Amino acid sequence: MKMRKLFFNYQKEEKWVNEMAANGWHLIGYKIGRYTFEKGEPGEYDYCMELLEEAPATEKGIEYLTFMEEAGIECVASNLSWVYFRKKSTGEPFVIYTDYGSRKKHLQRIIGSLAIVMLLNLATAIFNTVLGTFSSINFYVSILNWLIIIAMMLLIWVYLKNLRELKQDSE
Repeated sequence: MKMRKLFFNYQKEEKWVNEMAANGWHLIGYKIGRYTFEKGEPGEYDYCMELLEEAPATEKGIEYLTFMEEAGIECVASNLSWVYFRKKSTGEPFVIYTDYGSRKKHLQRIIGSLAIVMLLNLATAIFNTVLGTFSSINFYVSILNWLIIIAMMLLIWVYLKNLRELKQDSE
C-alpha cells in the first residue's frame, strides 16, 4: 500500500508509523511524503526515526547502520539524513536514545538543521523581496519563503520546548 502524507514533526510521524504497524501495515519504504507499507502481522514491528549526524551513504553513516543491524535494528528507509528504523516488537518501547545527553544532542541536530533551512530561506526571501519590486514572480516566491521561515520558526520553537522539557525531566 502506498500513502501520501506530509509531516513537519518527526515525533508525530513516528507515532503515526507505529499506529500503522499496530494495524498490520509495516513501513518498507519512504520517499518525500510517500510511504510504502506491506501487510503483515499487527504489532510485529516497532519503528523509530533518527536524524543521523552524517548521511547514511557516508562511511560513518554506513558504519552506524551496520552497528544497528548487528543489534537487530533494521533500517527500512532513509531520506537525506533521516532514517526509519524498525525492530521486532518486544512489548518495550523502541527508543534509540535513552540517556539525557544523547537525546539532547539529537534534538539539537534537528534544531540545527531546521535553522539552516530557515536561514537559507531568509536569504532567499530578502533577495526575492528586493527583486519583487521589479517582478511579480519574485514577489510571490518571497511570500513562499516568508511562509517557510514562519513554519521553521514554529518547528524550532516546538523542539526548543521539547529540549526544555527534557532538561526538566532529567533534573
